Amino acid sequence: MVNIPSILVVDDEPNNFDVIETFLTEQNYQLHYAASGAGAIATLETFNPDLILLDVMMPGIDGIEVCRQIRAMAQWQAVPIIMVTALTAKSDLAACLTAGADDFISKPVNALELRARIHSMLRIKQQYDNIQNLANVQNNTIHLLESSLSELRGNLASSLSHELNTPLNGMLGMIGLIKEDLATMPIEELQELIGYAEESALRLEKLTKKFLIYLELELMAHRQEPTYPYSLEAEQTDFCADRIEAFLTTIASKANRQEDLILQLTDAELAMSERYLMTILHELIDNAIKFSQPGTAIKVQGKIQEDRFVFLVHDFGRGMTEEQLHKVGAFMQFERKFYEQQGVGLGLKIVNKIIEKVGGALKITSVYNQETQVEVILPLWVEPHESR
Repeated sequence: MVNIPSILVVDDEPNNFDVIETFLTEQNYQLHYAASGAGAIATLETFNPDLILLDVMMPGIDGIEVCRQIRAMAQWQAVPIIMVTALTAKSDLAACLTAGADDFISKPVNALELRARIHSMLRIKQQYDNIQNLANVQNNTIHLLESSLSELRGNLASSLSHELNTPLNGMLGMIGLIKEDLATMPIEELQELIGYAEESALRLEKLTKKFLIYLELELMAHRQEPTYPYSLEAEQTDFCADRIEAFLTTIASKANRQEDLILQLTDAELAMSERYLMTILHELIDNAIKFSQPGTAIKVQGKIQEDRFVFLVHDFGRGMTEEQLHKVGAFMQFERKFYEQQGVGLGLKIVNKIIEKVGGALKITSVYNQETQVEVILPLWVEPHESR
């Protein structure tokens, strides 16, 4: 028996529901309507939605608060929520993400975009349900594992599956729509769908490269290779302040955060490969951008202290609790909803492994909901004959 996906449309304007119903008339969905945020929450058990289309601007409880309340209920945390909004300010969109939204559709709603985003999100939801069913079977047979190992397995398995399937399903969703309507599709819509598919492909490529780096580091650890800077195979990398500044600014500019960067960098010669150095810098800046609001400062320092190089990244964003700090590196995604699409949690794990390999140190200090500072200590380059 094929289950027909259930979609709950929450909007105080019935005419908007009629528009969405018209756009989806040829799709095999069960559409339900709630005229208010309170009504939507009250009918969740009745409609059991696989996806929620939620208007932001509503009287009484607005969409952001409705989203927050739904995410606070464990049984609905995996249901994707697409916000339908006329808001364009970054702070408003950030508030939606913070409340737990998974995606946005701008008003006036575009039929092609609506079908594409719903199609993609429902594929992800189906993958999640399959993973949950498999996890339930596994949990019944692997009950003797230690709790810490079980926690690591669960987080890694679900994160990997989600992160790999999200861009893959995005590409498949776009390609499916193109195949269905290619003969009649205007060139503008075709180009738009190809653009969406390309974004998903680039994201999958980035994720694949990250896993390859992690695998490489794991294999090195098992081979017990010598630690830098005492290995004769150690590489010398020039930490050029101007070049690093350009690199970090490029990363920030992709999120329109270049104005938030405050850089104080000093030239140095480091005992590590350039690829690993750039990986560390990218992951730390990327995390600082993800977990702080636009308009808040991201302070970055790179300086020589005695016989070592200290790199600091300080943001004024979400922060972490003491419990979360203790779990850094265990494939945890702190306070992220399953569909938030912000990474598999490998970033700091990779950074920590690189730092261990080169004989450095990592220190993270944080105040929850206020700030986080990551301090990386890296070895300076010394000629091989001086280290014997």
